[in-house]
Amino acid sequence: MKFTDWSTYIQQRTETALQAVLPAADLVPDRLHEAMRYAVLGGGKRVRALLVHASGGLTHARPEQLDRAACAVELIHAYSLVHDDMPCMDDDKLRRGKPTVHVEYDEATALLVGDALQTLAFQVLAESPVSATAAGQLEAIRLLAVAAGSHGMAGGQAMDIAATGHEMTREELELMHLRKTGALIRAAILIGGQAGEGVNDERRRRLDHYAKRIGLLYQVVDDILDAGADTATLGKTAGKDAAHDKPTYVSLLGLTDARRFTEELLAEARAPLAPLGERGVRLAELADFIAHRAF
Repeated sequence: MKFTDWSTYIQQRTETALQAVLPAADLVPDRLHEAMRYAVLGGGKRVRALLVHASGGLTHARPEQLDRAACAVELIHAYSLVHDDMPCMDDDKLRRGKPTVHVEYDEATALLVGDALQTLAFQVLAESPVSATAAGQLEAIRLLAVAAGSHGMAGGQAMDIAATGHEMTREELELMHLRKTGALIRAAILIGGQAGEGVNDERRRRLDHYAKRIGLLYQVVDDILDAGADTATLGKTAGKDAAHDKPTYVSLLGLTDARRFTEELLAEARAPLAPLGERGVRLAELADFIAHRAF
């Protein structure tokens, strides 16, 4: 199956799985459940779900196991977007080409949507076997928790807020984005590698190296797109980093060197995949997709 066909298939599987795990819109409290579905369904590239399925190809995991893991990661991602868009954070009005949750509903509902999506993610991961072993199941839950917490996504967002209006070194910027963006991407890859029979230590090290480079690559490309693409193309407000005086790879390195850095990260991400043979092809294709995506 060609990459475009495979990615479309996984995106559709993930959408169907998310529709099933989210509460029905007419179930009390119906406004909250309607807003949860609004926040999650019908948008996004599902890159994290694709990474779960691609790394799960190494583990003999059943597609249904990977669907549940992918849902858990996508729910955490959606919750983070809802909260990041709120007036107390980035105060964005547009996400995935439609009004943000606090605009479409209200701030209190948006806050509760994020809370409910985060807890639902762990419920989904806990209720269905993702791994063949109890230890593997617990490790998948731990990976997601760490990625979402103060040592991961939440911590990265706190660092981002603190950095507004200040210069950062390249090392500081990398640490911030490895947490804010990279932590959940890394979790998606390692949870996929934990699924089914799991991977041995050597393959896990290869996946981890790939995951860290891919997480950073995703953010560098995001910075480039934010600086150069328009709002209609992105489906979210363009140029907001510069408007908010936030440090980015473009502001630190310049556009030309930031683009050069993406090619370095892409090569570093692909390097550990070679010994995986055919089983690593989807991961390599995803690296190319992330590096060269237009929006």
